[in-house]
Amino acid sequence: MPMLPDPSKKYKPYTPINLKDRQWPSKTFSKAPIWLSTDLRDGNQALANPMTIEQKTTFFRQLVECGVKQIEVAYPAASDTDFQFVRNLVEHKEIPDDVWIQVLTPAREDLIKRTIDSVAGTKHAILHMYNATSPTFRNVVFRNSKEETVTLAAKHTKIARELTEQCTAKYGTIFKYEYSPETFTQTEPDFALEVCEAVKAAWGKAGTGEDRIIFNLPSTVEIGPPNHYADQIEYFCRNISEREKIIVSLHPHNDRGTGIASAELGVLAGGDRIEGCLFGNGERTGNVDLVNLALNLYSQGIPPGLDFSDIPSVIDVVTQCNDLPVHPRHPYAGELVFTAFSGSHQDAIKKGFEAQKIRHAEAASKGEPQYWDMPYLPVDPLDLGLNYEAVIRVNSQSGKGGIAYLIKQHLHLDLPRKLQVVFYQVVQEVSDREAREMAVEDITNAFRRSYHVGSGFKGRLSLHNFKISAEPEEDSPDSGDESIRRRRFDGTVSVDGVLRVIRGDGNGPLSALLDALRTHLNIDLALREYTEHTIGEDESASAASYVELVPADNRKSSTSWWGVGIDSDIARSGLRAVLSAANNFIGDRELPELKLTVGYNSKTDQTYVASVIVNSLGLELPRKLQASFFEVVQRAARESNGEISMDAVTKLFQTTYGYNTEVKEAKLALRSSKSFKLEHLDEGRRVLTGEILLLGEQKTVTGEGNGPLSSMLAALHTQIEGKLTIRDYAEHSIGEGSDVVAASYVDLIYEVAGKKKMSSWGVATDTDITASGVKAILSSANGLDLVLKKMVNGK
Repeated sequence: MPMLPDPSKKYKPYTPINLKDRQWPSKTFSKAPIWLSTDLRDGNQALANPMTIEQKTTFFRQLVECGVKQIEVAYPAASDTDFQFVRNLVEHKEIPDDVWIQVLTPAREDLIKRTIDSVAGTKHAILHMYNATSPTFRNVVFRNSKEETVTLAAKHTKIARELTEQCTAKYGTIFKYEYSPETFTQTEPDFALEVCEAVKAAWGKAGTGEDRIIFNLPSTVEIGPPNHYADQIEYFCRNISEREKIIVSLHPHNDRGTGIASAELGVLAGGDRIEGCLFGNGERTGNVDLVNLALNLYSQGIPPGLDFSDIPSVIDVVTQCNDLPVHPRHPYAGELVFTAFSGSHQDAIKKGFEAQKIRHAEAASKGEPQYWDMPYLPVDPLDLGLNYEAVIRVNSQSGKGGIAYLIKQHLHLDLPRKLQVVFYQVVQEVSDREAREMAVEDITNAFRRSYHVGSGFKGRLSLHNFKISAEPEEDSPDSGDESIRRRRFDGTVSVDGVLRVIRGDGNGPLSALLDALRTHLNIDLALREYTEHTIGEDESASAASYVELVPADNRKSSTSWWGVGIDSDIARSGLRAVLSAANNFIGDRELPELKLTVGYNSKTDQTYVASVIVNSLGLELPRKLQASFFEVVQRAARESNGEISMDAVTKLFQTTYGYNTEVKEAKLALRSSKSFKLEHLDEGRRVLTGEILLLGEQKTVTGEGNGPLSSMLAALHTQIEGKLTIRDYAEHSIGEGSDVVAASYVDLIYEVAGKKKMSSWGVATDTDITASGVKAILSSANGLDLVLKKMVNGK
């Protein structure tokens, strides 16, 4: 049957109460009410499959953990299961001393007695008796008059008093008494008062404090808006006698969807106590939600008296015991309640977090409260045992602010606004194409892939090693002033998996790298924007750099390429960002291949030769060694009609410097990598004692210096005439993890009477950095025409 065009022919409106000068609209909350959970009784009755004793026990323990001090545990006379559950709680001492368990009974003597028997022996119990009082129930269901209804309630209250007193005398159980005029909201207000006055008189011992009688006024079925319920409560509170001896309890249901409002307005109207269920379980549309009510107070700075610091655990217990889900949009508890998909909402939340961080820092410095004030988030999810993982989630409706927020939360990167716009387009394209929500991992992986952040997301270009040096301006009278000296980039870059040595000059490290890319790889770009910030603190801090590159011949171009770099070293971070942007610029275009050409006065030839060595041997030659070896290559090329292969260059390097190859007639060598010992002396001095082979003869030598290299030179001076000094030294690592080795480069100068000053480079590698340096000293010395002392045998 369809809905009626005129429902007034079928349904009557509620009848308002003529309550003059009502007070509740101007009142505000100042403290939490008394809470009673009826999950184990009212909530359990509403389940298609009622809970087992084990489930009810689990649920009871969760309620205790949340701080609920009054728990309606059962309707013991209804079933053996309910009765036995209550007995288990009592006999197994599950009930803390400060918790009151409540049991429900109808107004019938035998059922009242069984209900009291169920709690015998517990420390505190509330006996809750009810009977229906509304006209419909009086006239249709029970066919009782008003007088008979009052008599029924009063008579059985006297029975309840007598039986509870007997139980107290025998078992020591302390009782409170609660009476519910069931169907209160549909009962005439004055008749509800009449029944309750009769019950109070029959109980006969209502007092103040802990001796107050509880009148529970249920909105059994919501029949009007919440202001009507508030009027009903205020009318009752104004007109019941001895108000100070009464706890007015509210039991709102949710038939009209206003259970929360009814409970809150009912408290303002005079209610002292609220009965409800966690997450609103209960008959039909449910009982009022205690979680919602408690957290509403919490969000206003009022201690709720209930602890939901780990709300996911509470949800797990409730859903497992009730076999009912918590709706994704359920207030405070739903999966999506702290989530923003909308771009404008996300932007507001992102800005809110940023502003709050500053505001909290200022408040902390002044010793003032750090108030929570965030767009769209009434409480801090962290207070509920949640995190910020789901505060912003991304779909096709999302904006750049939300995406930037997720990147900041998960990668700790505070993207410049222009980069936010660019990356937003990347995410939007994926989301539109796949028509689905983008998970955090989708977004962070898209970012890493787009800007080549992380070892698994390298682009065609990646930084391998580099050195930034200062070069004086030519013809400048202030060439010694560091602030005006140009920077030179010398580095090794992986280009499509091939290591390339590149070099460039500029006003700073980034422009020097851009010059190197232009010179060696035909990548002609200029820097338009650069920003940086720190990630983390103290020793774990890293630098994040962001660059925007544009065509070098059009710095106002509307087309640009962004790059991101992260590194513990700020200079390396910026260089990585430049290469990240360069990767986006080159796409899949071809780059100049590594081809060996040899000629004079060619800027690229020296770096190309160095590139051959780094690819074949892993050695990243110092710039001066590059120049020295380049001369060796040129001479060799002239002897072969100006041509030389890459393999020939590698072999030439090995034979020239005795690297990883047997050198005939080597003058000097360590007997083994472990044939020396380095000891520390006072004031930072060290002494080296080692076994070397000198012209094939084993010798033990000793030398003292400031470090292993100077100590090795001192040891050699005991065997040779003249003086050896180090003109240049460099080192780096090769490989990763357990396979890493150290590479050392030494340029020695030798001066001896009667001979021209000589110099020679030495190269060596070893798993030990000290041994690598010592071996490089001996490698260099082998390239010199050393003059041995006459008494080399110590005679």
